[in-house]
Amino acid sequence: MANAEHSGRPAGAFGATAVGTARARLRAARLGLWLVAAILAVRQVAVVLGTPRGERLTDLETWVGDNGVLHVNGSLYDSTQFTGTPVVGLVLKPLTRSAEQALGWGWTFGTLLLVVALGLVVARALPKPVTWRASILAAPVAISLLMLSLPVRNAFWLGQTGIIPVLLVLAGCFAVRGERASGVLIGLAAALQPTVLLFAPLLWFTGRRRAALSTGITFAACTALAWAAMPHDSYTYWVHHMAGVGLGGAADDLANQSLHGALLRLGLSGPLEIGLFLALGATVAVLGLRRAVRYARDGQLLLAVAVTGCTAIAVSPTTWQHQLLWVLLAVVGRVGKRASDRYVWPVAVVIVMTLPAKMLLPNMSAVYALRDNVVLIAALAAATAIPFLSRTSPYYRAPIPTEYAAPVPARFKRIPLLPFLRRVLTRPNLLLELLLIRVTYAAYQKVRLAATGGSNAEGRATAEHHADQILSLERFLHMDIEHWANHAVVKVDWLRNFFDFYYTSFHFVVPLSVLAVLYWRRPVDYRWARASIGLTTLLALVGFWLYPLAPPRLMPGLGIIDTVHGVQDFSKPDYGTLTALTNQYAAMPSLHFGWSLWCGLVIAIIAPKWWMKGLGLLHPFFTLTAIVVTGNHWILDAVGGAMVVGGGFGLAYVFQGPRARMVKEAAVGEERELVKPGA
Repeated sequence: MANAEHSGRPAGAFGATAVGTARARLRAARLGLWLVAAILAVRQVAVVLGTPRGERLTDLETWVGDNGVLHVNGSLYDSTQFTGTPVVGLVLKPLTRSAEQALGWGWTFGTLLLVVALGLVVARALPKPVTWRASILAAPVAISLLMLSLPVRNAFWLGQTGIIPVLLVLAGCFAVRGERASGVLIGLAAALQPTVLLFAPLLWFTGRRRAALSTGITFAACTALAWAAMPHDSYTYWVHHMAGVGLGGAADDLANQSLHGALLRLGLSGPLEIGLFLALGATVAVLGLRRAVRYARDGQLLLAVAVTGCTAIAVSPTTWQHQLLWVLLAVVGRVGKRASDRYVWPVAVVIVMTLPAKMLLPNMSAVYALRDNVVLIAALAAATAIPFLSRTSPYYRAPIPTEYAAPVPARFKRIPLLPFLRRVLTRPNLLLELLLIRVTYAAYQKVRLAATGGSNAEGRATAEHHADQILSLERFLHMDIEHWANHAVVKVDWLRNFFDFYYTSFHFVVPLSVLAVLYWRRPVDYRWARASIGLTTLLALVGFWLYPLAPPRLMPGLGIIDTVHGVQDFSKPDYGTLTALTNQYAAMPSLHFGWSLWCGLVIAIIAPKWWMKGLGLLHPFFTLTAIVVTGNHWILDAVGGAMVVGGGFGLAYVFQGPRARMVKEAAVGEERELVKPGA
């Protein structure tokens, strides 16, 4: 009544308008997500069909080509290229001619339809209750993640069938009615991928015993049919190759993400390795099935299916990349009591399933054991270790909320430009931060190297031409001191050694130390600082791409001595110990100076003591001296570095507004004013 009196219209109109606006935004979001999924699908199909025939669908070609195993009169496994079960061969043999005629288009678009169907089933299988918004947006998100995942891309590229067993299991669990029909579909999946038989005990212990029996009977019937039709091939597969081991590649290949493959890569072999694999496999199977049964009884059947699939990955003698989709399904599990921790597990799973292992861990021999088995580790974690929340937990639907800082008044009306990027007061999850930092830096390295066409040699002429331009400009400005400074320092051994050490060591140590201290002591400032250095680096990448520049040490005839890498051989433009890691012609802007200036400014702004501020500002001064005297940068490179740092801080201000720390300080100041005598 009051609202009607003051506004002249009923209060319900405001609610209707708000609901209409929310629905319009939801429709726009759904349309945008479907558009993203469609773009990813078109791109994937175009990449496969745009590749020459001999370089795509290579696994399928071995089945049906001129010398393919489905054309031979002998065993399917004579060439060891055919890795499917005898049932797969029995089904594909009559389709050989038709597959040859429409190998590219038919198989690729068929795989695309399978991925779409899989995404729709996954969206339908989300644990109840599901919000209306989640149910609408789940399908395009699921299809997009599937398109980006390595197993699906691998299946598209090689012409593999790893998507079919996953789709059959999900259809049997969520799409069909009746336990018998469910068991038949899962039994067919087991005939294509034998370790799927682990779903039979899951069905049995969750009360679906008729489905479990139907699964076993269907698997046995399909296997027996294949054995009757192709006894020699069946014997070769099940006995000689022990259910496919040794087909499609050596079992210790990196693509075999199973416990057996990991033990072989660790150097174990013979009876010791087999015994250890059987013991570990039995342990993982028991633990994984127990957890899966618990989640199924809890009403999280999709999570139970994912955990069982991850268990099957681990205990199978060979699990190739196209068979690893089960790990991606584990993204539905909820982990963590705090809302800010909920992103750790899904982000980790998506990163592991979409990016190569080399981008996750550095190229260091000490971490090869982890890097070579990163998908297996994720599968084992999902099957045995990750503490997924039960639906009875009070934190399942209502995690501890994230604390946000109040908005800081800005000098400009439309600042912050992205108000939803609010400042968080709590410390972010350390594992997620480390993972994102590593992936971001790996992407930075790849983009930086790609700025010259993928190798230093391709961009050498352009980079040297740009260097001549920089040198001419410096001479015009009377600031071309690189040659003088370089030769002056080379004459003093201790000074040369100091600046060489400073150049090679402090570039990463100081920024990481600043971020670590802020993370532990000043989490709000950590997020502000992290955003500014991230945007600074992004702007620098644009500079590397648009203006490849040779440093002074790589300019022939200039007489600059490369104090860090040794004497330069200009007949080998890729010379240098860092060539394999980074682009040697990414000198403008100088991130050596840019990151050091960022460190100095952050310390000067945040440090409580004047001597700390002064010490922080010394770092960019020493870095500027080091990059010039070692011959690695021009003076103007440092100017470019300063510009991208200013741009990074400026963009952070535009997107998120002023530092959230100022809110607390302002609030404390207001409280002091209120408690003054006479106030």
